[in-house]
Amino acid sequence: NPKDIAFLKWRNISGDYITFQRAKTEGAQRSDPKLITIYVNEDMKAVIDRWGNGDQSPDNYIFPILQRGLSDLRVYDRIQNFVGLINYWMKEILLNLGIDKKATTYVARHTFSTVLKRSGASTESIQEALGHTDIKTTEAYLDSFDRETKRELAGRLSAFNKKEQTNGVQKTEKTTNGT
Repeated sequence: NPKDIAFLKWRNISGDYITFQRAKTEGAQRSDPKLITIYVNEDMKAVIDRWGNGDQSPDNYIFPILQRGLSDLRVYDRIQNFVGLINYWMKEILLNLGIDKKATTYVARHTFSTVLKRSGASTESIQEALGHTDIKTTEAYLDSFDRETKRELAGRLSAFNKKEQTNGVQKTEKTTNGT
């Protein structure tokens, strides 16, 4: 989530991990706040090295999106501008690649959860990665994936009845034993 990225501070990094509480839930009055722990891989390290603030004091933000002393309204404006900038460049990249798809930070978050699900991750693991306190929220995220998967699987069931291109020659593939 871009808001969470904006609020990350150097103190959130310990060794190869970033641990933080979602900005969305930080104000909640809980006795056991939900912490998210993320392994920092080489690609993430490269992003932090390139775009991170040089002053790595624990209370400094990792990225120069926010700075200490901003009013709540200014923080809100900067985060909105950050999200808008990300969305703009995602759209530009897709246009340059000739891809006719919508991409936003919101779509990316759903894609992240879908890729995890398709790779075999449990719903509980995805819940933790997304920072959801309620499994039902994660299940709602994954519902569209489940519907898409059901449609794809139903298509596979009837694929035996479709023509298939093999070496430029069309052939109809039908089986009688269900394989």
